[in-house]
Amino acid sequence: MFESLSERLERSWKILKGEGKITEINVAETLKDVRRALLDADVNYKVAKTFTDTVKQKALGQNVLTSVKPQQLMVKIVHDELAALMGGETAQLNLPGRIGEPSVILMAGLNGSGKTTMSGKLAKLLKEKHSKKPLLAACDTFRPAAMEQLRVLADSINVPVYIETGATDPVGVAQRAIQHARANAMDVVIVDTAGRLAIDEELMQQISDIKQAINPHEILFVVDAMTGQDAVNTAREFNERLDYTGVILTKLDGDTRGGAALSIRTVVNKPIKYVGTGEKMEAIDPFHPDRMADRILGMGDIVSLVERAQEQFDEAEARKLEAKIKKNKFDFQDFYNQIQQIKRMGNLKDLASMIPGVGKALKDVDIDDNAFKSIEAIILSMTPYEREHPECLNTSRRRRIQKGAGVKIEDVNRLIKQFDQTRKMMKLMTDKSKMAQMASMMGKMR
Repeated sequence: MFESLSERLERSWKILKGEGKITEINVAETLKDVRRALLDADVNYKVAKTFTDTVKQKALGQNVLTSVKPQQLMVKIVHDELAALMGGETAQLNLPGRIGEPSVILMAGLNGSGKTTMSGKLAKLLKEKHSKKPLLAACDTFRPAAMEQLRVLADSINVPVYIETGATDPVGVAQRAIQHARANAMDVVIVDTAGRLAIDEELMQQISDIKQAINPHEILFVVDAMTGQDAVNTAREFNERLDYTGVILTKLDGDTRGGAALSIRTVVNKPIKYVGTGEKMEAIDPFHPDRMADRILGMGDIVSLVERAQEQFDEAEARKLEAKIKKNKFDFQDFYNQIQQIKRMGNLKDLASMIPGVGKALKDVDIDDNAFKSIEAIILSMTPYEREHPECLNTSRRRRIQKGAGVKIEDVNRLIKQFDQTRKMMKLMTDKSKMAQMASMMGKMR
């Protein structure tokens, strides 16, 4: 996401490189290139023009300090305006509900936007990170397959779902789902509604009727970011009928130019509350305008990276692991568990892009999410004893593991060698008196 825009903006700053001060001429030239970059990223034309006009006005009003170069100042101004363009502050869900009177979230959007899947992701997020007791309500009475899809998603995340097989009145289903939540001590109801391949009056009237009947606390419009300006136009039409409270952008991990994320907030004046960043049920993140501006400008997003790591971090387990490392007892089972934690943090390229400078370096590198697949196969082909006692892996055991994993013997040998080196380094890092030896060891490993 935003890779093309990031590259174009970086080229724009070069116009100011070597300039001693900001002038109307060099600012105009730079912002002309910035405007082209925004339009190429499928940002709405009026939004792009207003944005560059605002940046120009602020840039010309700045006195450049001797310690700050014009190029650096322009990046700072553009960063702040990008964050403001996308909403400025992180928008929170309004969930005043309690046991006996649940909060109600109405999900709206076109068919294929990821609305049903996002309903499941949101339920998982609220359950695991906000200690809520959500209920999914299947109110797409046009497509039996949509009900079944919601049931499968609900089962996968262990969240209850309310379904009336054969029902034809979505309004009644939604009302009874809320009654069911009240009776069963649930504090959030997520209402999944019908979508269409295009906006039509029947769809809009149906979801308007549901809104009138259940008076939801939140109405979230789910839109596919890959549809570009069509996403903005659709968002505008839905807002005119529903006056929704927020937007969820899906498929921001795909091959999209990102213009929708930069345009929707301005065009409909409604905040982007969440973004979908992958296919897994964990792949949903709150939308932080300032962090997104960091990523667009190639500054990475260390805060989000740390937050994802903390979600997988277990302090008690970490202490046990540290004790094992100090005793040089770190084994293949521990290694396997660490891999699983990394995988749960998200897809590898997305994680890498959060590190400043790394996203740009890896823009042409295809990082396969199955990069750990062969390593996992090798470890899982070991017996429990072998995982706990790597030193027992002789030639005959290695050949059996190689056949079980379906890899070459060289792959097994390489992994065991790398594991042994890693274990030695980890042991040194926990022993401050031996830290000096680590530099010597790293030199020998090259």
